[in-house]
Amino acid sequence: MSDTAASSLESSLRLLKCHFTWNLLKGENSLDDFEDRVCNQTEFQNSEFKATMYNLLAFIKHHRGQNEEALECLQQAEDSIQREHADQAEIRSLVTWGNYAWICYHMGRLSEAQAYVDKVKQVCEKFSSPYRMESPEIDCEEGWSRLKCGVSPERAKVCFEKCLEKNPKNPEFTCGLAISSYRLDNKPAPQNPMDALQQAIKLNPSNQYIKVLLALKLQKMKREGEAKTLVEEALEKASTATDVLCGAAKLYWKKNDPDKAIQLLKKALECSPNNAYLHCHVGVCYRAKVQEYQKKEKNGMTGEEEELEELIGHAVYHLKRADELNGNLANVCSYLACLYAQTGQYEQAEHYFQKEFSKELTSVDRQLLHLRYGNFQWFQMKCESKAINYLIEGVKINPKSKMTVKMKSKLQNIANFRLSKNRADPETLHLLTFLEELNGNRQPTDENSEKVLDSECLDPSASLAEE
Repeated sequence: MSDTAASSLESSLRLLKCHFTWNLLKGENSLDDFEDRVCNQTEFQNSEFKATMYNLLAFIKHHRGQNEEALECLQQAEDSIQREHADQAEIRSLVTWGNYAWICYHMGRLSEAQAYVDKVKQVCEKFSSPYRMESPEIDCEEGWSRLKCGVSPERAKVCFEKCLEKNPKNPEFTCGLAISSYRLDNKPAPQNPMDALQQAIKLNPSNQYIKVLLALKLQKMKREGEAKTLVEEALEKASTATDVLCGAAKLYWKKNDPDKAIQLLKKALECSPNNAYLHCHVGVCYRAKVQEYQKKEKNGMTGEEEELEELIGHAVYHLKRADELNGNLANVCSYLACLYAQTGQYEQAEHYFQKEFSKELTSVDRQLLHLRYGNFQWFQMKCESKAINYLIEGVKINPKSKMTVKMKSKLQNIANFRLSKNRADPETLHLLTFLEELNGNRQPTDENSEKVLDSECLDPSASLAEE
């Protein structure tokens, strides 16, 4: 291919609408994180999104240098389109052909790349638009791709709105708009997804996942009865769909029913046994049951010790499995550390605390980790100096957070207790100076602080449950 032809090919490639021109990796920390969201998030794991999934996998494999495998994925995408959208195969294949062109280009197979560009051009010219066209099917594919990989739900919503301008009664487009609107409901500028969800159900009465999303929204609005009816209907009609099972589990978790949530999540695990997120959610549910059991014990409602050990065992198993499958999940290792600490396995607890400290965490998660580790050093290891150090460092992460209030209170209690033994202790005096500077005024000593500390030591497990 001549230099002129190669330059023309490059210009044509940039005009294509496909994964290589949508800037899907913009702002990504790592390709691993991107792939993890695409492959392991529970939404859209069902058959109707196979072509979208294969195109995304091809995009990922190309960026890993696995171009032959990427081409195989694109072939699977084409096959899926022929099966599911035979009457729209040409238009639905434009994105896949664009991806073919880009991958062949990067492999140096310029003639093949040009052949795919020409295929796109031939279809687009039927609509008087060379190389790219304003097609709701293409906008729809971009919208699903962005939702699937967790990239900019705002942009996904715009894609589906454009689709609906051309075809306002299209069931697939209304589903996309409903899901993207639901995702945006938790953003800083929330958008009420009720109308979009209800319209999607009207046009897609067999889509049980949309019913679950509407149930979650109704639950948030305190309309528990309607939410319960919808989610039960969805579970009855789609009892093995992972997205339905996980959405329903979320609803029961919020209803403070971890047993039902565990039941649903374990059913989802039957379909996806190596999904780290599912194992994490199950482990967290069991951890909640452990905490509830300990609250009952504290209130004098004693139960079988074997039952508690069994609950802790289940929580540890699923959290360890989550960690094995994805070592980057936030809080998993600190959950494990606290569970091991509760059973007196301090060496294991220390191992998992240090593993959590080695991760890249948000400021909120890192501050919570300092609180938990400070509690562990204070209550379990009886090492006040280490507890002081980690609690102080935790306060410094965000001095204005709610977590800081808890840590300041614990630091004050430690200081008061130590002063009751030695009023000239230099470490304690340094701690008091730190607290005074933090608050802008002198900290009052608590005459009953020793009693407070003793009462906390009676129930050290409570300190490990703090959030």
